[in-house]
Amino acid sequence: MFTDPLFILSLAGMLGCIYIWIRQNVAEAKFNPLIEENLSSLGTIFFFAMIMSIWFNSGDLGLILFIAVLISFIVFFIGIFYKNEVIKKSTRGTLIPLFIIFVLRSFLYEPYQIPSGSMLPGLKVGDFILVNKYEYGLKINRVGKPLIEFNDPDYGEVVVFVPPHKPVPYIKRLIGKPGDSIKYINKKLYINDEIVLKDYEFTKEEIVTRRYRYPSGKIEEVEEIEDIKFYTEELGGRSFVVRNSSAKTEYPQQWTVPNGHYFVVGDNRDNSNDSRQDVGFVPRNYFMGTADYIWMTWECWTCLPSFERAGKIN
Repeated sequence: MFTDPLFILSLAGMLGCIYIWIRQNVAEAKFNPLIEENLSSLGTIFFFAMIMSIWFNSGDLGLILFIAVLISFIVFFIGIFYKNEVIKKSTRGTLIPLFIIFVLRSFLYEPYQIPSGSMLPGLKVGDFILVNKYEYGLKINRVGKPLIEFNDPDYGEVVVFVPPHKPVPYIKRLIGKPGDSIKYINKKLYINDEIVLKDYEFTKEEIVTRRYRYPSGKIEEVEEIEDIKFYTEELGGRSFVVRNSSAKTEYPQQWTVPNGHYFVVGDNRDNSNDSRQDVGFVPRNYFMGTADYIWMTWECWTCLPSFERAGKIN
């Protein structure tokens, strides 16, 4: 993100606008309304350019909030140094809400929307959750060593993390700690040769869409009826429901979790990109926190938000 030319240009442009505004006020000259209006318009353009850069690069908004708070503090103290009421009053109205948002989002809870069905049936696409940012330690950036470390990730926790190979948050269930031996055989999990308890609940028919590639190269999507089996698992003192496809088969797999890393899987066991595939082992410093609460569900832009699923996440 910090090497993106658009981000660098937008940050330099915003700093330039702030410098001109400070200089004009400190000089105690009458602010030309045309200059003030143009500065405001330019600042807005640079701000939206920065937001676009963050969006395209999956950047961390927490870092941007930190930079904004730092700049606001500097400008505010410039106003105090020059005893300029205009600068102090204008900056104070921005600094206080920015600082509050920064503290809440960086050190307490960060909102996050479920992007896929990998955690069905417990979490579905459109669920808005609150990520506990202080469970594993306090840090400004999503990744990196915490300023202060608290608890280590534990079995059964629903964790939010950023894989090293892709700067986008993922949400999965933690099932393996450093040094653990993990096996997945016949849709059953084994941790250090002990099976994770799994009780059958019910079977449900669902319509699934599959893509088939023919020898000619043509790809066709076909809707099929599939039996989905639901089970209750228990791990780390938590009880949760997992989802298995009756049609999909897998070869037995086994992993040993390296030191300083963890193993995560989705509750939707046959439709989850997790430590069994591309995600791999998750380093300790790449965890954002735990998924604590669902606070809203909003499934589509034309749908009305719902609070029926609001509550604590198992």
